[in-house]
Amino acid sequence: MVRQGLLLLFRPGLAITATLLLSSSVAPVSSAQEMDKLSKITGIGEGWVAQYQGSAEGDRLLQEGGQLFQQGTAESLRQALQKLQSAHQAYRAAGDAAKEAITLLGMGRIYDLLAEKQTALDYFNQSLSLSRQVGDKTQEATTLNNIGLVYSDLGDKQTALDYYNQSLPLSRQVGDKAGESVTLNNIGLVYSALGDKQTALDYYNQSLPLSRQVGDKATEAITLTSIGLVYSDLGDNQTALDYFNQSLPLSRQVGDKAGEAVTLTSIGGVYYALGDKQTALDYFNQSLPLSQQMGYKAGEASTLNNIGMVYHALGDKQTALDYYDRSLPLSRQVGDKAGEAGTLTNIGAVYNALGDKQTALDYFNQSLPLSRQVGDKAVEATTLSNLAVLKRTQGNLTEALTDIEAAIAIIEDLRTKIDSEQLRQSYFAQVQNQGAYEFYIDLLMQLHQQNPDKGYDKQAFNASERARARTLLEILAEANADIRSGIDPDLREKESNLQQRINATESQRMELFSGEHTPEQANALKQELDTLLRQLDELRAEIRRTSPRYAALTQPQPLTSEQIQQQVLDNDTLLLQYSLGEDRSFLWAVTPDTVEVYELPPRAEIEELGEQFYRLMQNPEYRGESRNITVSPNIPQINASATELSQMLLSPVADKLAGKRLLVVPDGVLNFIPFAALPTPGSGDELTPLLVNHEIINLPSSSTLAILREQDAGRQLAPKTVALIADPVFERDDQRVTGQTSVKASDLGRMMVNRSADTIIGRPIPALPGTRQEAEAILGLVPADAAMSAFDFDASRATVANTDLSEYQMVHFATHGFVSSSAPELSGLVLSLVDEQGNEVDGFFRLHDIFNLQLNAQVVVLSACQTGLGDSIRGEGLVGLTRGFMYAGTPRLVVSLWNVDDQATAELMSSFYGKLLSQQMTPAQALREAQLEMLASDDRKSPYFWAAFTLQGEWK
Repeated sequence: MVRQGLLLLFRPGLAITATLLLSSSVAPVSSAQEMDKLSKITGIGEGWVAQYQGSAEGDRLLQEGGQLFQQGTAESLRQALQKLQSAHQAYRAAGDAAKEAITLLGMGRIYDLLAEKQTALDYFNQSLSLSRQVGDKTQEATTLNNIGLVYSDLGDKQTALDYYNQSLPLSRQVGDKAGESVTLNNIGLVYSALGDKQTALDYYNQSLPLSRQVGDKATEAITLTSIGLVYSDLGDNQTALDYFNQSLPLSRQVGDKAGEAVTLTSIGGVYYALGDKQTALDYFNQSLPLSQQMGYKAGEASTLNNIGMVYHALGDKQTALDYYDRSLPLSRQVGDKAGEAGTLTNIGAVYNALGDKQTALDYFNQSLPLSRQVGDKAVEATTLSNLAVLKRTQGNLTEALTDIEAAIAIIEDLRTKIDSEQLRQSYFAQVQNQGAYEFYIDLLMQLHQQNPDKGYDKQAFNASERARARTLLEILAEANADIRSGIDPDLREKESNLQQRINATESQRMELFSGEHTPEQANALKQELDTLLRQLDELRAEIRRTSPRYAALTQPQPLTSEQIQQQVLDNDTLLLQYSLGEDRSFLWAVTPDTVEVYELPPRAEIEELGEQFYRLMQNPEYRGESRNITVSPNIPQINASATELSQMLLSPVADKLAGKRLLVVPDGVLNFIPFAALPTPGSGDELTPLLVNHEIINLPSSSTLAILREQDAGRQLAPKTVALIADPVFERDDQRVTGQTSVKASDLGRMMVNRSADTIIGRPIPALPGTRQEAEAILGLVPADAAMSAFDFDASRATVANTDLSEYQMVHFATHGFVSSSAPELSGLVLSLVDEQGNEVDGFFRLHDIFNLQLNAQVVVLSACQTGLGDSIRGEGLVGLTRGFMYAGTPRLVVSLWNVDDQATAELMSSFYGKLLSQQMTPAQALREAQLEMLASDDRKSPYFWAAFTLQGEWK
């Protein structure tokens, strides 16, 4: 019985452009059994010949044809074709329709490989008719699959899907799991080529366990590479490498050189994306001879193209052209229009860089209709972007605007097809890093300078708003819609189990570092943790797809400048929105009545100053980490740095600041900057901090505030005032475990401890007696029946999980914080790690735990270190605890930007709550007044002590 058909897979890969870097050239995914599987179609090695009573002459010719096919050269394919034609005649003469169908299928595959697609279709259709005539459903499924492959190669993806969807149920009907696995993989490839990466991933994840179940290592390797390519295309390079490194040894194990070549090329593409051009070139040069040896022209074309890409990036444009010129005819020879389009775009990019604009334009205009014909949206977006760059240099700004807007429309559409939050973020970050939105904003500002009355400055602001915190905006809309309501309980249980396994694995990893361990042990645990985090993200994507409320949810769109003026701002508030660019940056100053924009220096200059200022804030000398609390911070050095940064960021709007609340929407390094500590422009030698005259609010995007207000609208005020979790027990040798009391408040002055847990791996975690002091001070302001407090061993995960925090208007965590920039999901707060008997308990309250909270709090205070930080993702800002608590149901948070001092924070928080509860101030007002008191003190005036805490979210 014949098994499944063949795979011949192609994909868009990586390319460089003159100014933008977007996915555009060809790096094909081959069939991991391109040569081997045809031998199964033609029966070689399957032992099926003996099952039929037919022509002995036909059997001999068929077997010889299969052997010639396996040689893989163009000449051997022609010879194989002759053998199969003779076998076909013999079987027809013998009346053996089943074997006749096999030979027709084999001939069709050879014509397909020789790029004679229409002839291939003719033979496949003859084979299909005979398979149906003899009732061979397995053979029918195989042939349908092969017909789909041809239509996919021709760019007719919908017809390809139609054939695959006819093949799939037949394979399932006859229990052909290998054939089912192949067809599922091919369906995934179509969706991937069309830019629907999430759907592609879903099909690959159905295919993979089937190939493993039947022990088909070759198809398993194909699918692993295909999955890796999805992650690579979406910017998650490390996960892509993990999959490629699983695939490569399997291809080598089964002797699949074509599959090996594809995976090597794919690994090279990842290293190229990571900026390691030499390593990329090494992998491409390993791949090329394998493709050439197998006569795999599509793979050869792809690798030649990618080698050209590296030489272009290294500045050797003539060598790049040489490789592109070798790649292009091969793509055309095998009918790979997607590959042809990518290489044409790359050639155009070289000519553009050489200054030959007309030749570049000709190549781009050849590429664009091809990418559209095959439905390759990624290459189409790249080519449109390159056309925009080119037309701008020619002075055709309006045409350039049309092209870049069309490219961004494609990007936006592709983004919405990704259900995974992590992949949506990484894809958007990749697009941002490649410069599409930055170019769009800069082009609009150039048009504004030429036509100041046309509103291009407002369009540039709108583009800036579209380019930031999009995932946060969407998850807040999901929270408002309660998309988890009504989902399958099994999915909830799976999610809970995964979260528990993640916590256990991360705890095990931390414990490992406290003793002797090998690099292999550490790496094994890290890989296990990465896999669990990926599985959790995939499961949450599935929850979104299966949620009726998510299906009905309209994706939120960022607000325009006019909507922000109407819905967000008031007459007392000035919005300062920053956008950092490679050549120049911009600052918009927006009030309810005006939108004005100012040009700032390039990103690199702002980053250098911003990073310097942030480092100064965290210098141990300024933190007073010695036990002598009278250490004098080097305030003049801080002031000099702050003055220079203020001059750069604020002097353009100095005349607009007076009397205004400042709503700051930062970009890049500015997310780390405490604007409250920057001197007011024009304040002279006194260097008056902005805090003195301004209430300052931070937001990841202006649109975020609108959706937070929508989330908060109509909610009833929680019946109780405050829930406090403070002074957990971290170590077995803590005095409280041995029966002694906690550290007395009178001893606090001699203890200088900060609230950072960034050194928790392998080291003791110090107690934080100041957190009890601040919590007890807060309790003194609230009636006993309106507060909940959890100290010592009760300051635990169990307490948080078993307390209905939605009953409290304020939720206060006073403990250590920890931030994982590589895996934001692991960031969180440290609660009690031991119980009364000294037994270890899980006390790490991570971001995924925070997302599961149900809050109705008007404010959440994270009185710990670095709780306002996270992974800095281009296009998202800081991904960390803030978004988790906003998702859980609070419109505002007080968070910190660096490692804060325990005692100083206790003083600040006591003052903050005194003003919040006794003087009925808003959280924004109360925080500012508490910080002003500290600024006026003798021993806390350094901004290190007071400027770390910022208010994120709603100021009202």
